[in-house]
Amino acid sequence: MSVLSSGVAHLDPQEAVWQAMLRGWRVQQGARLLNQATIEGRLGLVTRFMKFTGEYPWRWQPMDVEEWTSSLRAGGARAHSTLRGYQNAVALFCDYLVDPRYAWGQECQCRFGTHPVQICHEWNTARHVSEFEADPRVRPFTREELQRFFDYCDDRVDRARALGRKGWVAAFRDATLFKVCYGFGLRRREVAMLEVTDFHRNAKAPEFGGYSVCSVRWGKAAKGSPPRRRSVCRVFRRSPRCSPSTSTRCRSTSRGSG
Repeated sequence: MSVLSSGVAHLDPQEAVWQAMLRGWRVQQGARLLNQATIEGRLGLVTRFMKFTGEYPWRWQPMDVEEWTSSLRAGGARAHSTLRGYQNAVALFCDYLVDPRYAWGQECQCRFGTHPVQICHEWNTARHVSEFEADPRVRPFTREELQRFFDYCDDRVDRARALGRKGWVAAFRDATLFKVCYGFGLRRREVAMLEVTDFHRNAKAPEFGGYSVCSVRWGKAAKGSPPRRRSVCRVFRRSPRCSPSTSTRCRSTSRGSG
């Protein structure tokens, strides 16, 4: 087994095998071209689970998953998707360990007289049955609330500039980014990676000029694939209203906002 040194008498064989398992899983996920943040997050969750149980993976049992999940729910409010993601990380790690192609079962049986098993099953893990899992208490802004939010952002720019603060440029940037997010329905990373050349005309919406369509080049990736591309049309039919004190600035930014 390449990740576990052979012919070496380990002072702590259990810890050595555990660390080798983590290294092997890291390499396996890297070979699938998964994002580094995803890999590190899963490794961290599995390590947390191991510390919770106080046992190494070859002694884990299904009840450990149930007790861990119960403790997480009792420790504070967590979204269903978050808990399901925690359980999924443990399940994927167990899938890796029980796969005969990696021979961890044989290795553990020879060393410790037992072997890892899949401890996550349909009766002790949450299922993904709904596409929309947001908190039902959270609702989108109304048009009036959204307008007040945009006006507040513009007012912060006015106050900072009137006081001669250098931060007014950053505030102006943030106000513009918020308008672009809402105007095109973009994720945080998508809007952060935008460039001016990503905006184009739409023959069916000439009133928006050269900012009718946004070409998203850094869309959310899936299963080790590169960022997905897509084109998004303007959501709002008109730009946010401008007060007299901000009319000049709004005209300069509204073409890139909603």
